[in-house]
Amino acid sequence: MYEPRVYRHWIKDGDLVSFNIVVKQTDLYIRASRNLKDKALKSVLKHRSSLEKYIAHHPLFLTTLEPYQTEAEAPAIVKDMAKVSWVTSIGPMSAVAGAIAEAVGKDLLSFSPEVIVENGGDIFLKIAEERLVGVYAGEKSPFTGKIALEIKPEETPLGICTSSATIGDSLSLGSADAVIVLSPSTSLADAAATAIGNTVKDVEDIPKAIEKAQNTEGLYGIVIIKNDKIGVWGKVKIVPLG
Repeated sequence: MYEPRVYRHWIKDGDLVSFNIVVKQTDLYIRASRNLKDKALKSVLKHRSSLEKYIAHHPLFLTTLEPYQTEAEAPAIVKDMAKVSWVTSIGPMSAVAGAIAEAVGKDLLSFSPEVIVENGGDIFLKIAEERLVGVYAGEKSPFTGKIALEIKPEETPLGICTSSATIGDSLSLGSADAVIVLSPSTSLADAAATAIGNTVKDVEDIPKAIEKAQNTEGLYGIVIIKNDKIGVWGKVKIVPLG
């Protein structure tokens, strides 16, 4: 079931140009210094094609919930997703949204000094000035629309990815309202958000989930929201939204 991405209407700054790219399950909201829709579409088609062709010959890649070993000649995006599956101990498709956002974002950096690519709550960004990334944990969460992550240019390129058991239709074995992971690798942030989110069944699990994040190599920080409780670790600056 498709859930409207209402958080996309929260953006207040006017110095970047916004546009959408939709190809099958890929639904990107992109912001850049100019309209790069044609180049973004070309990038999406390129990366989706390489992924789809690989899956056609290796169907286990699509369905497995375990780490996956690729061949040396596998496409770059496939090898990236497989690599983070071993770091997080879950299936490679848990990283697909973050991997596509990052691949497209890096392609667009050749044409714009600032690029923000959002793919279903998973974000790749390279910025030239400080930006706020609002937290969305569902309409009923007391934190939704009230707090944001403050991101500085020197912290980017950066991946900010969210896993939720209460928003959207992605597979989650936990019950967290939002698990937000920050990493220089957007694909790793995506997979780690899912893996860590799977461990959060109740508010008492937040400390255990934070410990899991601390023991996952390559993560900058994490925010975990369950009901009216929030846990934070790492290089994360939370600011209130007016």
